Amino acid sequence: VQLVESGGGLVQPGGSLRLSCAASGNTFGSYTTAWFRQAQGKEREFVAARRWSGGTAIYADSVKGRFSISRDTALTTVYLQMNNLNDEDTAVYYCAAGRPIRSTMETVSAYYYWGQGTQVTVSS
Repeated sequence: VQLVESGGGLVQPGGSLRLSCAASGNTFGSYTTAWFRQAQGKEREFVAARRWSGGTAIYADSVKGRFSISRDTALTTVYLQMNNLNDEDTAVYYCAAGRPIRSTMETVSAYYYWGQGTQVTVSS
């Protein structure tokens, strides 16, 4: 599965962005998909994930209530809607796919397909 993110950019505090992650070579149907982010000088951290075969979404506490993970009906594109952004959300955002068990859904090493990342900068 090849993953390509898009939708990043510069946004003012309080603004919104929607990131997209397009899959080629397969659909997301049998995978859990996740979003991670990595700020400059920091480790990659979990943002959100969802198992599309009947699972619910999980979110990092720092984004809960502001971010939402969704997908298109064809299961070829996954989205991350980001609202009420603040400067702590500035990072490179990565889409990932894998088949982690529930207890490892927030773990970087549980995913084996990754996109190239898209930069999100929140600044006035």
